[in-house]
Amino acid sequence: MTNQIPEIKLNDGMRIPAIGFGTYKLWGNEGAGAIANAIDHGHRLIDSAYNYENEGTVGAALKRTAVSREELRITSKLPGRYHTYDKAVKAIQESLYRADLDYYDLYLIHWPNPIQDQYVEAWQALIDAKKWGLIRSIGVCNFLPEHMERLEKETGVLPSINQVELHPFFNQEEQRKWHEEHGVTTESWSPLARANEVFTNDTIKEIAAKYSKTVSQIVLRWHYQHGAVAIPKSASPKRQLENMSIFDFTLDDADMTAMNNLTRPDGRMNDLDPAVYEEF
Repeated sequence: MTNQIPEIKLNDGMRIPAIGFGTYKLWGNEGAGAIANAIDHGHRLIDSAYNYENEGTVGAALKRTAVSREELRITSKLPGRYHTYDKAVKAIQESLYRADLDYYDLYLIHWPNPIQDQYVEAWQALIDAKKWGLIRSIGVCNFLPEHMERLEKETGVLPSINQVELHPFFNQEEQRKWHEEHGVTTESWSPLARANEVFTNDTIKEIAAKYSKTVSQIVLRWHYQHGAVAIPKSASPKRQLENMSIFDFTLDDADMTAMNNLTRPDGRMNDLDPAVYEEF
């Protein structure tokens, strides 16, 4: 088995690892230790957010590892309450202060909040923050194609990444197709979905047995073969290593199809529909 992680080139030229590390609900000293362990085990793409309230924890983790800042790709996200231009600029600065960083490699708008309808203004703030050197690459989360089309029409800039809910029970086929056609990289949040349900699913268990892999490895490999950058979270050093060890085997077409067929029309875990959901 190998832990060497391939890289993906974004539409703005920046390269990121093909699998990352999620930090949702990793807080405080314990969280900083878990994140530092993930980095020491080989993870280089670290995902956080303003609303996770752990940007400071990520910053503390970076000080605990000997891995250079230049090797890492650190992500955070703009919350919905700061979509006006001036508030967005200040929130980006605050995100940097919290993590004690000079720049973020990736900064994303967390949700479009279409009822509020200020996401284009927020996007312009990210564009300018990139020009100022505060961000290397800018993207979005949970944006539908029509939201991204509007961003490009009104600013001339498409996101480098769209981070969306994506897992075997909600495979986002049409969304992924749009991303591929427009050069936007797909990133998967909650890539293992409801973990208990994934781990007990007979189809995935049978495929895991076939390849002598864990269920997690099978699901994460499925993401990779769809061109999606998964960001699983685990505080367990064993799981951190396991989740990275997916590049020494390939799922055949029949197994990919079997997993694709697990998708459901109502597959969203918490019914968080970007067309109507408003993040605070």
